[in-house]
Amino acid sequence: MTRALAACAAPQNVTSPTRPVPARSTTMATKGLEAVIGKSARDLEQLFGAPRLDVREFDGRKLQFVGTGCILDAYLYPEGAGSTQIVTYIDARRSDGQSVDRVACVEALRK
Repeated sequence: MTRALAACAAPQNVTSPTRPVPARSTTMATKGLEAVIGKSARDLEQLFGAPRLDVREFDGRKLQFVGTGCILDAYLYPEGAGSTQIVTYIDARRSDGQSVDRVACVEALRK
């Protein structure tokens, strides 16, 4: 019994595996979305006007632009530490929540 307790108290070399942190991906399909993907908040405001919503959370930001035909949410993240936030993903929908073509929405919202 003493031997069993000694085994429990013996120091053990336990190492936790190191997992790489996945990098943010800017690999969203950009065909037709070149005017938006990779752009800054300032670029979007020049393209669409003032956003209806500007939500900041940690290192990310969501800008929402609204037109008569669609709502566009643009998600911005920094390219690297201390970098300017750029659009890495967009989502488009109608006011009833139904998805719409992102390219068509971008074109409809351009001022």
